[in-house]
Amino acid sequence: MAGNSKRVNIRSGAPWEPLVGYSRAVRVGEFVVVSGSAAVDADGHLVAEGDMYAQTRQCIRVIEDALEKAGASLSDVVRTRMFVTDITLWAEVARAHQEAFGDVGPATSMVEVSRLIDPAMLVEIEADAVINDG
Repeated sequence: MAGNSKRVNIRSGAPWEPLVGYSRAVRVGEFVVVSGSAAVDADGHLVAEGDMYAQTRQCIRVIEDALEKAGASLSDVVRTRMFVTDITLWAEVARAHQEAFGDVGPATSMVEVSRLIDPAMLVEIEADAVINDG
């Protein structure tokens, strides 16, 4: 990264951002890093309780919105990290991820965790992007 690259913090307005002290995404130069994104709507309410596939799709929508605010898109994503509370449902997560990123093919990981900040949350996804202007 160039030393003169300006840092831009992208906020979503989620209630957790000021409590924890983080941004939904950060852009520095051509790099955009999106924080762990859960299946919540604009008001911070959980979407699709009990449905791993639908929650994964919502996580990706949250990521897409953050990327757009940073001047990027899903096609700029080079890495995703998926944290799931039940790895036996991996195929549901994979299906939603493939629908969004199948043509992009980012590097990825899927890891089972014991729980997320809200026990009804089944999946959380992080994304890193590199904006290719040329």
